[in-house]
Amino acid sequence: MVAVPHSRPPRKAPVYPGLPVVGSLLEVRRDMIAFFERAVRLGDIVELKFPARTAFVFNHPNHAKHIFVDHYRNYGKQTRGYQLLRMVLGQGLVTSEGEFWRRQRRIAQPAFQHGRIAHFGEVMSEETEGMLARWDREAPATLDLDRALMTLTLTIVGRCLMSADLSDESDAVGQAVTVMLRQTVYRLTHPLMLPLGFPTPKNRAFLSARAELDRLVYGIIQERRAGKLPPKPDLLSMLIETKDEETGEGMTDLQLRDEVMTMILAGHETTANALNWTFYLLAQHPKVSARLFEEVSTLGPGPLGVSELARLPYTEAVIKESMRLYPPVWIIARSATEADVIDGVSIPAGAMCFISPWTHHRDSRFFEAPLEFRPERFLGEAEAAIGKYSYFPFAMGPRVCIGNGFAMMEARLLLAAIHRRYALDLAPQVQVELEPSITLRPRHGLKMTLKRR
Repeated sequence: MVAVPHSRPPRKAPVYPGLPVVGSLLEVRRDMIAFFERAVRLGDIVELKFPARTAFVFNHPNHAKHIFVDHYRNYGKQTRGYQLLRMVLGQGLVTSEGEFWRRQRRIAQPAFQHGRIAHFGEVMSEETEGMLARWDREAPATLDLDRALMTLTLTIVGRCLMSADLSDESDAVGQAVTVMLRQTVYRLTHPLMLPLGFPTPKNRAFLSARAELDRLVYGIIQERRAGKLPPKPDLLSMLIETKDEETGEGMTDLQLRDEVMTMILAGHETTANALNWTFYLLAQHPKVSARLFEEVSTLGPGPLGVSELARLPYTEAVIKESMRLYPPVWIIARSATEADVIDGVSIPAGAMCFISPWTHHRDSRFFEAPLEFRPERFLGEAEAAIGKYSYFPFAMGPRVCIGNGFAMMEARLLLAAIHRRYALDLAPQVQVELEPSITLRPRHGLKMTLKRR
């Protein structure tokens, strides 16, 4: 037992009604976000009914602190979602746990220190300027911003992570990632799926997509190991060269593959989606867009440098507010290793525990006018007043995203450079639909019109 109630007996959490046998699975399949929004209206802790497993959703910062910070060792990743995600990412930093995770984190941590990632800002700015120059030449009236940003962030990740030019691979990689993420969610909400070894069309598509990414990642690792490529100041070299300070061991090719695959997904998928929703919000809020342009237009011409980010507080606030309303990782799941008591409610061992940044960030108890787009919340004293555990787009505690500094630097540089050069508006009659996959995507892309400033 992790926590013992004091003098009062455990209380019973409200139970979200479900169907016999399948519980709420059909509701989740229809609309996951709407389901969790309905569930948290019943209380801060709500019991959910799913096949063969007790589950709870928590919707208070104190509960997030309990699970992610105070008792994080008791809340692991032995969930169905993470088991399925391991079919994509293996035992990377996102999916591993326990002593293996701690060892991997020790090895990888130096590669993400601010001083070592700051020089990647030059790559980020250079690639962004290249994309904008293509827009200038091609003068597209409209474009799929989602696709453009996925290509840009993948190219940046390729250069920063592996000193590899992935621009020609962007469509293949993007398609493979989409197939694997959608298949992961499909299998998550269809518990009677056949094992991957059965040659169903969906299984074949998943395995083909994974093989495409494996071919790319292992090829680069093997070339670097064999000395066919000169040493590069990139994250792959750092990971290859870094040794565990306690054991002196480095990473195997499989471990490198898992970490590289994790960083490809986290490094391009989440940042691109964060920027998608940022431009979507800016298109609907002209006053915010104008204030942002006023700030970024004070910068000189040419690629932006990391040193200039200090002059862009409103740019950072816009991104933070966008991630409040549209967190790239919108739901986080954990599994209770031992029985626990949270806020007087008994949590049995093995219970699934869901915490959603989406519902926390949109709760009027923690944010005034929570559905309004107000970047000012993240400026000066207003940001200091935000509860420490109320806002967590990168999770929190020891398992906070290791690449959050990289991601925020990239998002600020890209947003400032694009908004300085172009005004983006939603294309006529565009209907934007949420796709709550592992990340929060616009389901059908994001068609926008471009206007050169």
